[in-house]
Amino acid sequence: MKNAYTQPSNVALLVHTCDRYQFLYEGFGYFFNKYWDFDTNCQLYFATEDLKIEIPNFTNIRSGTGEWADRLRYLLKEVITEKYVIYFQEDMWLNKPVSANFFNQLFAMVNQRGLKQVKLTSAGIYQTHNTSTFIEGFNLALLNNQASGYLMSHQVTLWDREFLVAQLHKGEHPWRNERKGTKRLKKLNPEIYQIDYFAENGQPAININQPEAKPSEYNTVSANSMLQANTLPYIDELKQGGSKEQAYAQKLLNHYQNQLTHDGKPKPRKEDIFKKMKNWFK
Repeated sequence: MKNAYTQPSNVALLVHTCDRYQFLYEGFGYFFNKYWDFDTNCQLYFATEDLKIEIPNFTNIRSGTGEWADRLRYLLKEVITEKYVIYFQEDMWLNKPVSANFFNQLFAMVNQRGLKQVKLTSAGIYQTHNTSTFIEGFNLALLNNQASGYLMSHQVTLWDREFLVAQLHKGEHPWRNERKGTKRLKKLNPEIYQIDYFAENGQPAININQPEAKPSEYNTVSANSMLQANTLPYIDELKQGGSKEQAYAQKLLNHYQNQLTHDGKPKPRKEDIFKKMKNWFK
């Protein structure tokens, strides 16, 4: 008899990108393939807009152009068919090993219980209540929705695909989706869970986990379309690789030192305060 580890996967890992950030794809792919455990029972998708690309071990899917929420909604409704989706973005670069055993146990549990959202990162904005459920020493904690911030966020999260689609309103850019989506979820008040599996940018755990819990980790290397200082350890590691990795490391270092955007342009001027306020309240 097949068990949860050998049955066909009903989980997709989706890396959701925009074509302007193509510069980051190589780094994401290199470190993902180094640290990801490919015994994890899920399908891997790398979603661009119009670009046709090759990332080792990923299937390239395309959304076409449009606003952030519209592109993601199209992918989830028309392209991806798996019941659950792990959401990633291209600037989230792994730097510690991932456990297939952890994820396969998580997938089996989520399937059995029909959970809608499990946040996989730690953040001080979340207020949680520990439960009696542990996976590899990590507690499956329940969010206090009214006391927590960013119920809708784009950090690494395991979603019921149809539940995620329902949070994507037409025309929403990423910041509006997080802001207004959080308000909608507070009103809806669903059960949202959180596990301290990924330490994002070194954030400490927020739950009472067991001593054997060994978190993975990633850094968000991009902000305001430019590389951040936490890219430097990745650059140092790439310099120790082959000629291809060394060449890419030099490109990354040039962008970082010269404050270039990911499409090679100079750092943009600060936006006029009135224009910023106008955009904020759209």
